[in-house]
Amino acid sequence: MNKMLVLNAHPDVESTTSVTLNVLESFLQRYRELVPDGEVEQLNLYRDEIPLLDHVALAARSKSAAGQLLTPEEQAVTDRTNELLRQFKDAKNIVIAMPMHNFNIPSKLKDYMDAILIPRETYTFTHSGSVGLLKDGRSVLVIQGSGSIYTNNDWYTEVEYSHQYLRSMFTFMGFDSYEIIRAQGNAVLPKENVLERAKQEALQAAERFAHRMSGSVTR
Repeated sequence: MNKMLVLNAHPDVESTTSVTLNVLESFLQRYRELVPDGEVEQLNLYRDEIPLLDHVALAARSKSAAGQLLTPEEQAVTDRTNELLRQFKDAKNIVIAMPMHNFNIPSKLKDYMDAILIPRETYTFTHSGSVGLLKDGRSVLVIQGSGSIYTNNDWYTEVEYSHQYLRSMFTFMGFDSYEIIRAQGNAVLPKENVLERAKQEALQAAERFAHRMSGSVTR
């Protein structure tokens, strides 16, 4: 299992001006240099089909658990959710590229998380509580662009829910490593400075991920 799954959670999927996506591109370029044979698969959450956790999905889960026949709509949602779940579980490393939306993750990323946080697939229940099932050396990297700065131990730090949520959920599923690159302060600092600093962090992260995937880094 040496696949990397990239989750592009930027609404403007192919933006050339997005700080977030420019940092992602720097990361991927360096990673591919270091692991040329590594499999990298990308899911564009604002373009690809991501089922909602709505009444159809909930009915499909209940009926599936009871062994009941699904409607065509429920079956389609179930099939797509299972496809996303298999893709997620097949990846050793996850990279999420996302802007911050109102102190939280983009809505399509939340839809995706709802699709892969499945009991007995990514976590399970025990007598002592829930435990993650993905405890086999997996890593996640979050590349996050934001207008403000969220690391000054002030009000903005307190309401930075996206980082708290993602770190908690991936730890919950059993991931060993969680990293975040903050391309932050785009509204208050020179954008080129923010981008350059984040790109340097991305290059370093690519080397760490390449080392985990291949066991050595070719320079």
